[in-house]
Amino acid sequence: MSEILATFQSFRRILCICPRCGDLVRLSDLRLKYRGVAPRTWLDTYQSKLSLAQKREELFDEKEQQLRDEAAGRGRRKVPRIIRKSLSAEFAKLKYNPYDIKAILHPVDYVVFDGLNNRNDLEGIVFLSKEAPDPALSEIQKSVKETVDKEQYHWRVARVYTDGKMEFE
Repeated sequence: MSEILATFQSFRRILCICPRCGDLVRLSDLRLKYRGVAPRTWLDTYQSKLSLAQKREELFDEKEQQLRDEAAGRGRRKVPRIIRKSLSAEFAKLKYNPYDIKAILHPVDYVVFDGLNNRNDLEGIVFLSKEAPDPALSEIQKSVKETVDKEQYHWRVARVYTDGKMEFE
């Protein structure tokens, strides 16, 4: 390795005269130009294969994103059918946007934020629930209805922190 280093160091000691400008320059500072096509080396082959691989990777990334976007769109189109299938037959017949329906399950089955996802203009909030076979649950549902009818409710925002503390605004 020291012989190669010594050779390159000796290039600094060899001086040349530039045929174009007539300046005195070191051999190590020369930037040689070659007319014609230089023979290909293994490094040229490697760099062209690397460049081709990078282009293919970019095309793959573009295609992957396109496929992901298409799959997400297909999934979004299936959601309303899936939600309607999960609803009971009575509720599935109603003309609410499935994205507006949120499951609570107790004491009422669902809450519908009517118009939220279509127009971002809430038309109303609807409680959906089947008639409860259990008399105790039926009484709770009646109580919820009476509370809403009498407007005996409040809007409160709760902040829940990572340490478990909760604060109401």
